[in-house]
Amino acid sequence: MQLTTVNQRGFAPATITEAMKFSEMLAGSNMVPKAYQGKPQDILVCVQWGYEIGLAPMQALQNIAVINGKPSVYGDAAMALVQASPACDGIDENFEGEEGTGKFAAVCVARRKGRNPVIVRFSVEDARRAGLWGKQGPWQAYPKRMLQMRARGFALRDAFPDVLKGLITAEEAEDYPEEERRPAKDITPRKPANPLDVIAPPAPPLELEAPAVTEAEIMAVPPAESELQNVAAEAAEPAAEPDVVVLEHLEVTEVEINEPDEPENIPGFPLMVPGKDEPFSTHGSLEEWQDAYEALADRTARAGKVAPRDRMTRLRELREANDDMMKRMDSIKRVRHLAGYQQRLAALGAAK
Repeated sequence: MQLTTVNQRGFAPATITEAMKFSEMLAGSNMVPKAYQGKPQDILVCVQWGYEIGLAPMQALQNIAVINGKPSVYGDAAMALVQASPACDGIDENFEGEEGTGKFAAVCVARRKGRNPVIVRFSVEDARRAGLWGKQGPWQAYPKRMLQMRARGFALRDAFPDVLKGLITAEEAEDYPEEERRPAKDITPRKPANPLDVIAPPAPPLELEAPAVTEAEIMAVPPAESELQNVAAEAAEPAAEPDVVVLEHLEVTEVEINEPDEPENIPGFPLMVPGKDEPFSTHGSLEEWQDAYEALADRTARAGKVAPRDRMTRLRELREANDDMMKRMDSIKRVRHLAGYQQRLAALGAAK
């Protein structure tokens, strides 16, 4: 890996490939903040954020954080970015009012060249109104500092939104309540709308993807218990017993044959599986192929009847079998598959 020297004090990755390797190296280091250790994807996003607002990679890791689901930058780093901007004409901070009263306030004056100064006051009354004054944590230990950081954050964002790129200060983000995740609502009807659906339910469009599920079962569980054998057993039953599911699988099988005497070579994106010369499925676009690959990898990783070590081996073989398709993607799409592959291996490694 070659790293581009930025100046005499450091260097930074110049390509997406270098950035990926750089992030993997940093993720294994104890010198980066604990929130980024073992998370190369988060490091890559953080470094990109830093590049956009003007922070070097190591500065970005030290000063950018995701707090309560919101990306933010620490107040001192925000001040440094603004003061380094050629549009800045000075920042003044002070306190006014009698300390110990509700009128006591932190004042921040942000001056931008060619514009009127932005003056922000944040008082004890404002903090009480927001439910911050006396709050456990920094608001009890360093109340004056927190008033200063809140006034600074508002003033800098109002006067220099182009410099901070919409990022809020970490001190402000810590005061936001964490977003609650609402449980998914079950909308499955208790009874079928049509009583005949109990006997022969209509085939949903997703049933056309049944071969993909069958092949994943072949990779993930022993052959004796695979879904493919169940389908084969149903297909062998007498034709006198009509079965909607069997007819659907037979119809899909005919589509996969594609008439061998067809002279044209149908273009597409083949999804390969280990040990097979023929493609498991062919897709009309690269995006459809990516979704099918991720679904197949998920089924392989979640096969509970197979030992974690064997599942890790099968994931690696699946990735190697589709290496040619991976090379046809751009770097951003490869990052997505690499991240998913590493997450599955990490989960299986923890399950051993």
